Amino acid sequence: MGVLSNHPFVKMNGLGNEIVVVHMRPNPDHITAADARSAAAGVPYDQLMAIYPSRAAHADAFVRIFNNDGSEAGACGNGMRCVADILFKESRNTLLTVETRAGRLNCWQGKTPLTSTIDMGLPRLKWDEIPLAEEFGDTRRIDLQIGPVGRPILHSPSVANMGNPHAVFWVDDVNAYDLGEIGPLLENHPIFPDRANISLAQVISREYLIVRTWERGAGLTRACGSAACAAVVCASRIQRTGRKATVSLPGGALDIEWREDDHVLMTGPIEYEFEGRFDPALFETAETAR
Repeated sequence: MGVLSNHPFVKMNGLGNEIVVVHMRPNPDHITAADARSAAAGVPYDQLMAIYPSRAAHADAFVRIFNNDGSEAGACGNGMRCVADILFKESRNTLLTVETRAGRLNCWQGKTPLTSTIDMGLPRLKWDEIPLAEEFGDTRRIDLQIGPVGRPILHSPSVANMGNPHAVFWVDDVNAYDLGEIGPLLENHPIFPDRANISLAQVISREYLIVRTWERGAGLTRACGSAACAAVVCASRIQRTGRKATVSLPGGALDIEWREDDHVLMTGPIEYEFEGRFDPALFETAETAR
């Protein structure tokens, strides 16, 4: 029987990025990929955020992040805002530090209800940090294209790691491409040994971007916080924007700032949807399949 069988959860979203949050601090059992997939079959989500006891001093919690295919992610900005709001309410603090696989993240409660700012950390920009399968001296644009030789559909993305690998393709119209078809091909391209989030980015001004994302392990999403961060970092590196911009996603807008100390701050809202418990039958089916 899966550890999430009959386990309580909170269904939330960050700009339409579907998030399920589970508390694992009372009984910090290990969630498996099969557990995460089974949970998604009952309560569809983009990411499952599991809150565990902190593993180090000066941190309020440790959070594991699962995509709906059962794979584990290093970061999820929209999901982290959901977790932060729950922890703000429980602790009555306005500043929290949360551990993730990608490192420690500071979270500040916003001035308006249901908003917060997450320090997403430092972008990793070297080819072997992203990682890429081969060396590129300049990751502002890499030699990658999809489509006919000489007439590629997409080409020369900027790449960065914001807790997850990201490739950002610069286009004139983010809606002119079938990202549902192109996304999985690029996510699993051999150049990305850990797969990658694939974004289309349209520069409207030096302070405003439009972004659509195919999310690694989750598919098309209405919002991806780490992709919004990656887009601003990459746009700033090629002088298309400054270090601070609003990113418009299908689900709404995020404010991103790449500070001079290299930390990337993301500010945006979240919503509560409903609470429930996972149906044990979901996990019985998974056990039978094994």
